[in-house]
Amino acid sequence: MSTISLTADNFADTIKENEIVVVDFWADWCGPCHRFAPTFDASSEKNPDVVHGKVDTEAEAGLAGAAQISSIPTLMVFKKGTLVFRESGALPAQALEQVLDAARAHEVTPSAE
Repeated sequence: MSTISLTADNFADTIKENEIVVVDFWADWCGPCHRFAPTFDASSEKNPDVVHGKVDTEAEAGLAGAAQISSIPTLMVFKKGTLVFRESGALPAQALEQVLDAARAHEVTPSAE
């Protein structure tokens, strides 16, 4: 599965409607973001059960601000709509796989609504 672009219009629905979503906050001018992109894309192909989304922090400044992004790349993983992982900096492929395995194993307690 390829990565999808996340915007203010589809971010919340994507997070809520999918079991696991990993989000890469990036910008075109960011060297580490460009170096991380092939790792992220390869992960999307290797893990079709996980939605891989990218947020362009320049085009989606409001969304980046709401997510309190202060450095990029920043990676967030959501399970059942709940943030279960957040880290700034590019992860090596093996570390990204470990994060996704941990997300799959993580039990999310349903919130009372």
